[in-house]
Amino acid sequence: MIRTILICSLLALSAPALASSFAGSSAGASSAGSSASSGSTSGDDKVVLRARDDAASFVASEGRIRGARLEAALRQLRERDPAARKASDMQLAQAILAL
Repeated sequence: MIRTILICSLLALSAPALASSFAGSSAGASSAGSSASSGSTSGDDKVVLRARDDAASFVASEGRIRGARLEAALRQLRERDPAARKASDMQLAQAILAL
């Protein structure tokens, strides 16, 4: 569930500036989010939610401060979502903050 919200937030935040880079990925993002099993997402959600402070530092420092929790969340998101693989670290950090 959090992953679906994250992907939707990511697409909403990046659509105006980077519409061409996400062309064709929104359909894949929605199917990826809906195919996740409910048993595996609770731990995933915690990793992403715990990365919010690190994401805030990353965004505020324009990418110069990279915390371990943010790194773990970015890695996890990219392992599970094709749309996240195409997104920059900054876009994913901003999406984490939007949760």
